[in-house]
Amino acid sequence: MTPLALLNVHDLPVVNATLNGIAAVLLLIGYTLIRQRKIKAHHKVMWSAFIVSCAFLVCYLFYHYRVGAVRFDKPGWVRTVYLWILGTHTVLASAVPFLAIITLTRAQKGQFEKHRAIARWTLPIWLYVSVTGVVVYLLLYQVRPRL
Repeated sequence: MTPLALLNVHDLPVVNATLNGIAAVLLLIGYTLIRQRKIKAHHKVMWSAFIVSCAFLVCYLFYHYRVGAVRFDKPGWVRTVYLWILGTHTVLASAVPFLAIITLTRAQKGQFEKHRAIARWTLPIWLYVSVTGVVVYLLLYQVRPRL
């Protein structure tokens, strides 16, 4: 029995939001560590962020495989905000696995100039995707607009 089988599939959105939130915090910690020149700690934290993001992706894909698409049924301005955030989140999320793998691979190979060059793009995109993942969850499952 897999760990995912132990969960009710409808519990996975909060798990996904939590994993996204953890990834965002780890990314910020990793950025702070590299600014402080704590390279080994930065390395460990960034790999942790990658592993957490991979766990998110597995849970996300499993959830949507089991449940399918989830409609956003709230009207008005909140729908417009949700769709804009979801659109930007989705487009950028499709790039994160590739950017993260390239960035981490360059660091592992000691190609630090190339690593820094792509990390300048990877970090803000990955952070945006992680934070907006939490926002999408909150808008979809928690926000109850006043009509």
